[in-house]
Amino acid sequence: MSNILKEKERGSLIVISGPSGCGKGTIIKEYLRTNRDHSWLSVSCTSRPIRPGDEEGVNYYFVTKEEFEKLIKKGEFLEYTEYNGNYYGTPKEHIESRLASGIDVLLEIEVQGALKVKELVPEAICIFVMPPSMRELRDRLVGRGTEDIDKILGRFKTAYKEINEVTKYNYVITNDTVDEAVLKMQSIIISEKCRVDRIEEVYLGNEEEEIHELLRDDKYFVNRDIEI
Repeated sequence: MSNILKEKERGSLIVISGPSGCGKGTIIKEYLRTNRDHSWLSVSCTSRPIRPGDEEGVNYYFVTKEEFEKLIKKGEFLEYTEYNGNYYGTPKEHIESRLASGIDVLLEIEVQGALKVKELVPEAICIFVMPPSMRELRDRLVGRGTEDIDKILGRFKTAYKEINEVTKYNYVITNDTVDEAVLKMQSIIISEKCRVDRIEEVYLGNEEEEIHELLRDDKYFVNRDIEI
């Protein structure tokens, strides 16, 4: 039987952000592990130095500050921002084509960039990932062992400011455990796809009319005071 509802085939733009060290990257990685067929993670561009374990084109596209500024002038970014002395930006390339083909596009971006995207694309689904506590966030930042104390302090101060922006998002997820956080993220995306504003058309055609006539003639309803 054909579906009565015809839904919009366009994919959703899903923006995920939160303080450095909150675990948003891990949540996205686990989400994509079971949803890769219809989801795509847009890789951001940055001028920050590459860290141990980083992969070009996987974690970020790494460029110099001068190269980043040239890309800005060319209008290559959906959004960009400066964070802790480094540029971060979302390349426009391939995003629209994937959305048009029904693929969900995930953006893992900083809070400033996320709010810019929300202005440009009001229908974007904006999710803020919260650490379970500031103590846990501190431990995660220190445990990385990739930055000196001044950088960590800078990230910690920025985290306080970012958390104050949470009310500007559509949803918030506290990352107590990765499995629970992924489940919440998946539930948010599924529920968003059930919104009535995603309906393009409701089909009530010949098949439904035939069913209606069959019910009128059904013996069960004969001689009963029931109107169909």
